[in-house]
Amino acid sequence: MKNQQAIRTALKGLSEQEDQNINLAELALTLAAAEQRSEDTKHYHNHLLLLAKGVREELRNKKIEQDNPTPEDMALALNNVLVDKFRYKGDEETYESLDNTNLMCVIDRRAGLPITLGILYLHAARAQGWCAVGLSFPGHFLIRLENRDGRRVILDPFHAGRIIDTPELRSLLKLVEGQASELSAAHYQPASDRAILFRLLDNIKTRQLDKGCIEAALEVLLNMQILLPENVNLWREGGLMYLRLGRLEEALRALDVYITRVPEGPDRRRIDLVVQELRERVH
Repeated sequence: MKNQQAIRTALKGLSEQEDQNINLAELALTLAAAEQRSEDTKHYHNHLLLLAKGVREELRNKKIEQDNPTPEDMALALNNVLVDKFRYKGDEETYESLDNTNLMCVIDRRAGLPITLGILYLHAARAQGWCAVGLSFPGHFLIRLENRDGRRVILDPFHAGRIIDTPELRSLLKLVEGQASELSAAHYQPASDRAILFRLLDNIKTRQLDKGCIEAALEVLLNMQILLPENVNLWREGGLMYLRLGRLEEALRALDVYITRVPEGPDRRRIDLVVQELRERVH
């Protein structure tokens, strides 16, 4: 329980902060340390410092303007440090491994998911004072770099930080969502750091469910509820997990919350029937 309490304390503190004050990499390390049941994170915090320092040195060595580099030079400096120096790469061979969702493991293995690698890119870029954001792109986490002149590039942290142009972005979208999908302004919208952390937790939850570890998946989902309590679908999903675990009273409470918050519709009626049946079984 101690590890879960550490996560929940961090997430509750996060709910009281403005998004721009969130240290995304530090929070991801907190999640990782709690999952690993480890309090010794000094090595990993030092590694984050090394990444930031490495990019600063790269700019200086290449005589790149530090105050307002081009986004292409930003990308070059980041890739020279993360890919060439520290050998980070996307884990294509064991993509579904839980290790890829744990930032401590990612740092140890130098391999991870688009989102965990993206968090490292964002950390190294923001340490330079650069404008770096994650994008609300489905299925594959991307980051965008922007300089003070408003010039932008989009990077794929999973594939060696390569710059993606519009045709490649369109192809990636069709690969993820089907051939009928088309790029829209929504695909270029920045994701808040809360949304990025939520997406990371969702990756962990999905992998736990795929392994059949419902208890572990439920613990992650409860953390997601703390992070985004207004997401009503989390109460539905949590209620059904409780039901699968035979924890009927908790299932009833969670599904009650869902039906009181969700608009009228077919799913609400279906869950209402489940709630009525649960009430008869519990009382």
